[in-house]
Amino acid sequence: MQQVMERVRRAHEAGMTYGNAILNRPTGGRSVARGMSNLYKVVFVLGPPGSGKGTQCALIQKNFGLVHLSAGDLLREEQESKSQYGQLIAEHIRNGTIVPVAITCALLENAMKASGDCAGFLIDGFPRNQDNLDGWQKNMADKVDVKFTLFLSCKVDVCVSRCLNRKQGRADDNEESLRKRIHTYNTQTYPIIEYYEKLGLVREVATCRDTDEVYTDIEKIFKEAGF
Repeated sequence: MQQVMERVRRAHEAGMTYGNAILNRPTGGRSVARGMSNLYKVVFVLGPPGSGKGTQCALIQKNFGLVHLSAGDLLREEQESKSQYGQLIAEHIRNGTIVPVAITCALLENAMKASGDCAGFLIDGFPRNQDNLDGWQKNMADKVDVKFTLFLSCKVDVCVSRCLNRKQGRADDNEESLRKRIHTYNTQTYPIIEYYEKLGLVREVATCRDTDEVYTDIEKIFKEAGF
């Protein structure tokens, strides 16, 4: 895990990309991730596979100075690092199941610490189930200020088509894994979105549209939230 986080730190300092988590420092005048309350500002980004989370997070990061942290990318990087967690993570990714929350929370927290000053964090693809949520609240509740959950909704057939055609070289972008991932999303992740909706913390945007149209709606949400 130390090897992964060292790469995060170096990528951020050089203004380079770290998988889909592009760690660039924000422009001057932005608020820092840990403000007067000393809490990290966090926006969760949830939606089915292929709903455009990575695409929209990159645009939000570019224009608002938030750091995009993809839970999936961090886990894949950790898997490739051949650490003590690598094999376990590989098995979960292959089976379309969810990695133990302690590992994911540790990777996310370390990435936030390594990012330096920024406007806040976009946490993409987390929390994905009740165990994730429980683990997050246990380990991170006193360290973060969750502003809202950005819910990118999209029709299943559109999501599947996007995943099969995006050619990112991901081992889980195949029909068998996609069926498992969509089932996991429907049965485990969507209830988390419903939980935050009951708290008044969900902002839904339909993404079965042109990327620019989707981002226009998202931009309004972030401006209204004070970013």
